[in-house]
Amino acid sequence: MPNFKVLKLLMTEKKTIHDTHDVKEKIIQLYDELFRHNGYGEMRVEMRFLRRGEKEIIIHCGKEYRFVVEYQEME
Repeated sequence: MPNFKVLKLLMTEKKTIHDTHDVKEKIIQLYDELFRHNGYGEMRVEMRFLRRGEKEIIIHCGKEYRFVVEYQEME
C-alpha cells in the first residue's frame, strides 16, 4: 500500500544520471501499488528540460520521485 504523505525527495548537489529504464520501472512499480490500494490514487508525470542533453522527469504519486536522464534531440 503506498504512503500518501506528501514528501519531496530532493536531489542532492551530486546529480545522478539515470536511464529511462529506471523511470519506467518506477512508474510500473507505482502503478502496481496504486492498483492494489483500497481507495483513491493519482499519478502524474512531468518532464522539463535542464541543461543541454538532460531532462528532469518528476513522478508525482503521494511523493515526488525525481530523475535526471540524458536526452538527445531527434532531428
